This record gives sequence, structure tokens and C-alpha cells, in this order.
Amino acid sequence: MRILKRLLRWALILAFSGFLLAVLAVGVAYWLVAPRLPSVAVLKDYHMQVPLRVESADGKLIATFGETRRIPVAIANVPANLKHAVLSAEDADFYHHPGIDLRGIVRAGWHVILAGGDKVQGGSTITQQVARNFFLSPEKLYSRKLIEVFTALRIEHELSKDQILELYLNKMFLGHRSYGVAAAASYYYGKTLDQLTIAECAAIASTFQLPSVVNPLNSSARLLARRNWVLGEMLRHHYITDAQYKAAVAEPNDAAPHEAPIQVDAPYLAEMVRRQVLDRLGNDALTEGYVVKTTIQSGRQQAATEAVRKGLIDYDRRHGWRGPEAHQDLAADAGPQDYQRMLAGYTDTSGLVPALVTASSADAATVFVAPNQSIRLDLAAVAWARPYVNDSRTGPAPTRVDAVLKRGDIVRVSQDDKGAWQLAQIPTAQAALASIRPEDGAVEALVGGFSFTRSKFNRAVMAARQPGSSFKPYLYSAAFDHGFTPASIINDAPLALPDPSRPGGLWTPNNDDDKFAGPMRLREALVQSKNLVSIRLLDAIGVRYAREFITRFGFPLDALPPNLSMALGTASVSPMNMARGYAVFANGGYLVTPYFISEIDDRSGKPVYIANPARACRECQERLLENTPPGPPPADMSKRPANRLAETASAPAPAGAASVDDSGVETLPADAHGTGAHPPVLAPHVLGPRTDFLITSLMKDVILRGTGAAARALDRADLAGKTGSTNDHRDAWFVGFNGDVSTSVWVGFDNYGSLGRGEFGAKAALPIWMDYMGTVLKGTPLDSLPMPPGIATVLIDRASGLPTTPDDPDSMNEYFKVEDVDRLRAQATQQQQEQQNPYNIF
Repeated sequence: MRILKRLLRWALILAFSGFLLAVLAVGVAYWLVAPRLPSVAVLKDYHMQVPLRVESADGKLIATFGETRRIPVAIANVPANLKHAVLSAEDADFYHHPGIDLRGIVRAGWHVILAGGDKVQGGSTITQQVARNFFLSPEKLYSRKLIEVFTALRIEHELSKDQILELYLNKMFLGHRSYGVAAAASYYYGKTLDQLTIAECAAIASTFQLPSVVNPLNSSARLLARRNWVLGEMLRHHYITDAQYKAAVAEPNDAAPHEAPIQVDAPYLAEMVRRQVLDRLGNDALTEGYVVKTTIQSGRQQAATEAVRKGLIDYDRRHGWRGPEAHQDLAADAGPQDYQRMLAGYTDTSGLVPALVTASSADAATVFVAPNQSIRLDLAAVAWARPYVNDSRTGPAPTRVDAVLKRGDIVRVSQDDKGAWQLAQIPTAQAALASIRPEDGAVEALVGGFSFTRSKFNRAVMAARQPGSSFKPYLYSAAFDHGFTPASIINDAPLALPDPSRPGGLWTPNNDDDKFAGPMRLREALVQSKNLVSIRLLDAIGVRYAREFITRFGFPLDALPPNLSMALGTASVSPMNMARGYAVFANGGYLVTPYFISEIDDRSGKPVYIANPARACRECQERLLENTPPGPPPADMSKRPANRLAETASAPAPAGAASVDDSGVETLPADAHGTGAHPPVLAPHVLGPRTDFLITSLMKDVILRGTGAAARALDRADLAGKTGSTNDHRDAWFVGFNGDVSTSVWVGFDNYGSLGRGEFGAKAALPIWMDYMGTVLKGTPLDSLPMPPGIATVLIDRASGLPTTPDDPDSMNEYFKVEDVDRLRAQATQQQQEQQNPYNIF
């Protein structure tokens, strides 16, 4: 008995000594690592990395930018099934332990001993994982593990269990760039958390352990095994019933990639936004959950995208079939798996689907479309496919399908409005559309090319192309401010000017139709787009004066040729430049600056930037009190065309293409957030309202009876615009407007190749403009500026352009500035006297 007591006493002494040593060891360990322990207080207000979100003006998603997919969710919004699945998989005792699991640590230590000292995974609670993922590295070191334990204890002291679990569920990487359970549910299943089934909750919970290897898209067998184990743990902990367990185990894994649902197709604009926001907010812009609200109207953007694609496809079909994209030798026993493999390197391009011809005959071809669809193309589906010969000529229409399609050809197909499949091909020409609001320059639609995935070069803001005759309204504006009128007579006759750079040393410009009309009024010259009249007009007012005047429309002086060729539109401009310039006509003579970001909000929805752009604001009190006459814009505006929008596009120009402006810094409009009430910023007044009215009336006639007459089909009296074409049909333009919108369309090749004979602006570009404007203006009231004070309507003679009497059978009404009327009447009287006394010359 005495021995037993002695042994018991020694056992107690040893136990107490061990306890003291353990406490001392813990104390020493804490003393050693305490300086290296992080402050966990930051977790109370920790910001998860959330991608940048870009939205249209009506709140629809355009794009997201960032390396991670994350959708932060509050713990109250996490379904019980998902919470229980995660706890069952990772830490069933989470709500009962102090942050560390002593049994788990002992178990992990025993495994290390059994593994001969090799460090193994395990023993970490959810709190420890939070500590490791927020503060520590993943390397397996005993010192790191010790810091993790003490950090976990600190976290438990600072935060509640629900707060810790919320951080865990939002922070953890779950494969395929998805961070957090909400992002994983959206990507793998295309669902929100409340829509997940029990099996899907268990599958997501199964991903926490090895997310890159075992996730709903990889290693299906391992995922199902892990998922079913998690379901078993949920059953063991009474989170689900036996019936629910059996149903969940039987449920197949139907996960598939689900990207964020892009609601507005505006990738060129999205890239401009990304660059501009990075310039303003730095790299945090992509991780701090900012939401950018753009000026893009989703309906108008969709109309623009569809119009550009349709216009390019129509142009491409006019110029014939260039043959298949590739050809594969198909074995006689080839099947769907072989077909899918051959199409694996091809992706859909703007609705044009890659397809493989598996059989072809005189009457029809059978075409395979991934993933497993066979379609039939008859002769009607390939009727357009005349063989391409050159840019101006095609071969005869096909009479047999197998003359166009051969077995093994890789081609494109598309569906028409009725769902019927047709042969297609990706256009080689390009187009761009820029549409802005004349009142303040808000970009409402922008398309930079046929397909962003195939070419990221943004032609809407970066292309430097010659505008051709669409530039003439600027020249006419300068002339009307210099004393010319719509009735002024200029001779449309051949012209030869010295030019040592040309063969023969002469420049002999011509009209598009190679015809000359003789003396004609300026209104008719613009309506018929007479080049020789424009050259003589520019010569009459002076190149220097015209160049300086045209900078009022936002063009830098160095973009305007210092010679008479400027009359033919040889300046270097982008579609956005042209839309901006025509907006001056649309808004009454004010130069607005295009912008596309209206607001930037932080993750809490609080604005950090609100645009306050310069406005035309014709009826504002501040404008009515302004006495400044029209004049050139501020020097910095003329040096920064279109707000340097070209600076926001990142892709380099294709070979032969150039940027409008490749220097300077992009700037946003003035920031109005947090300033309360503020007066409007007034856009500079650059064009008198009377000159504006006269030019607009001429451009309305272009649509009523000139080169833009096709637009009469829109049946609107408020439309004005001008076609444009350049030498050898390298560029085709139509730029037009009403009071609500100014829109520019360009069509051409990036390598400056010819569009082909007859591809004028009215044929290649105007249909795109009409499709777009017809959609966006449908059902809207007419919107034109009224006739301003100081304009008179006078009866003139069609031939002389001078005032005449009502009994003149060749009379018509014309608009004039009132100060010109008396001078013209005097000229008419003098001409009448000279006609009555033709020999009285002394």
C-alpha cells in the first residue's frame, strides 16, 4: 500500500511537472512567435478581392475584369445545406472548439511520426484555415504551424463563429479562378446559392480540400467519391435524412462552365473602360469591387452590333465565296468524335458557327456542327456563293452544292431570321460605328470591328482614315461663315493644278461619276457631292482660313492637310471624330467631348466618381446669359480630339493602320460626386446657329434627293447626313444625325485595300447607318433645331442663285442670312440691267 501511494505521488509530481513544462513550452513558444503574429482586427473590415464590373446605362452587364471570380455573400444568406456540407467536410466540431482541435493536432502529429517525420496535411480547423489563407503562406513549416495556431486563437477572440465562417466561405479558392461558394455555384452550376441541391452543396464542399484537382469539372470519379463521403458525414451528423442522402447520392454530376452572363455585347467599349478606370484608380480597380456605369444604352448597342455585322456580311456576300477555311481528309468510317476533334480549334465568331462538311452532292450537303448536330444545306443555302475573282468581280452563281462544298471542308454556317441554316464566311472587310448624344457627348453605342475575339483593334476610336466627301460639311461651314450662301454659284468643271509628285506634274481631280455639271449652286454641289466645286470653294476662302476654322469641330490642326486636297476629305480621322464633329450641327453649334463613363461606385454602392461633362445646354440660364460669340475651342480641346479616346484602346493597329492620336493622357470629364448642386459645364460655342441651320438644311437635302436618298426609307424629316468615299473605294462612310443622336459609320479594309467597284458610302456604309438609326429612332418624335432668328426665306432663280420674282417659272425658295439678302438683291438687279442692256458696257 505504501508503495502504491509512493507511485501515485510520483505520478502526480510527474503529471504536474509535465503540465508546468507544457505551460512553460506554450509560453515560450508564444513569446518567441508573438512579434510575428498578425493583427487580426483587420478581419472585422476585410475587403475580399472582387472583380471590376462594367454596366450599361440601364444596369446590364457588359463585362467583368479581374483574375478572380468572387461574389461576396453574407452568412445569413448561405443556405443551411451548404453550411452543413462544408462543416461536415472540413470541421464538424467548428461551433464547439476554441479555434484549434487538440485531437486533430495529436492525430496529425501521430501521422507525422508514422510518416517518418514527413509533414502531412490535416489537423487544421476552419479557423486555422482562415488564419493561413488571410495571413500566412501555405508552406509546411513547424514554425508556420505554430503561428497559425496562435493566430487562430486570436481570431476566435476577436470574431464570432459566424463571422469566421463567413470569411471562410467567401475567401477559399474552389478551382477555375472561383473564390468563395457563391462564385463556385455560379460558375459550376449557373445557380445562386439558394438554388443548389443537396448534392451540389456537397460537391462544392468537396472542392475545399484540393480545388485544382478535385472540383465539379475535373476528376469526376474522385469528385463523386468525395461528394458521397461528404453526404455520408451530413447524414451521420443528422443534417439530412436517409431519404435525402439516397436521393443526393443518386444525383449525377452535371456541372459545366458557366461564365458571367454578358447582357450587352460591347467588348471594344469594355476595354476602353478598363484602361480608363486603371488610369484613375490604379491596379485596385480590378480587385476592389468597383462598379462602372457607362453611358452605353443597351438597346442601341445591340442595334449597332447587329447593324455592323449584317452590313459586313452583306458586303462580303456581294463579293463572292473565297472557299473553305480549311480542309480535312475524312476517313470513310469517321464519326462524330472525329468531327468534334477536327472542329476543336475553331470557335463561334459573331454568330458564324464552324462546321465540317461530311457529305456533299449536287442537291445538298450534310454538315456537322458541334457538339453533335448534323444539318442539311441545299442549293438555296449556298446560292450567294459565287466564286470570288477579285474585289470587283465574281464568278457565276452555283448550280450544284458540291461545286461549293466538298467532304472534309471546314466552313461557317449561320441561321437566318427564320432559323434556317445557310452557308457563311467571316468577312475580311471591317467596319466601325460610333454614336453619341449631341447634348453632352455621351457615347451610346460603339462597335470597333466585326469581332473583338479576332481583332482587338478598336477602329471606332483608333482608325485614322480619310473621310472623303463626308468631310465637306465642315468646309461648307467655313465658307458660309466667310460670306458664301447655299445659292452661291461655283463652277463644276475640270481642273488641273501643278503637283510635281504626280505623273505629268499635274493634279487633275475628278468627280466620282467622271461628269461635270458646270456652274451650280452650293446646295446642289453638296447634294450631288461634287468634288471640283469643293476644291474651288476651298481655294476661294483660303486653305489657311479653312484649316483653322475646321479645328472648331474638334480636329487637331496637324490632322488637316495644308493644301487643296483637304476639300476631298484627305484628313486623318476616326469614326468617333466624325460623330463628334457632326454633333456640332446636331446640337446648335457646341463642341462636346465624347465620354463613356458616367459613374464609378465602390463595393458598397457609394459613388467615387460622377461625370459632369460639358453640355450644349442651349436653354440653360448660364448659356442664355453668355455673350461670347462663336469661335475656336480652347487650345487644349483642339489638341485632344474626341477626348483622346484612342488612348483607351490597347490593341495595336493592324499592319497599315494608324492611331488617330498616340500621345497624351486620357482624362475623364469633371468629377461632380460629393459636390452637391453644381452649375452645368458649358461646351464651347464654335458655330453660329445660322450657319449651323444652313448646313443642316443642305444635309437634309442629301437624304431627301442626294447621295443619301436611300435613307428616305426611314420616313423621318429630321435626318441629315453625308456620304463619303475615297480614291479606289478604300473607305466608305456615312455620317448623319438628328437632335437626339449623331452617328458615324465607316467600312474598309485594315490594309487599305479597295472595297471594289461601286462600293461607295451609299452602298457599303449607309445601310449600316440606316439599320441602326431605324431601330433606335423607331417611335421617337422628330427632333430638329428650329430656324434661328436672322434667317430669311427668299425666292431665287435656280440657275443664277439670285433673288427673283414669283412669276419666274424656274424659281425656288432658299435660306439666307438676313444680311446677305440685300446684297444678293442688288446683284440680281444689276444682272437684270446688264441683260437688258448687253452692249452698254461704258
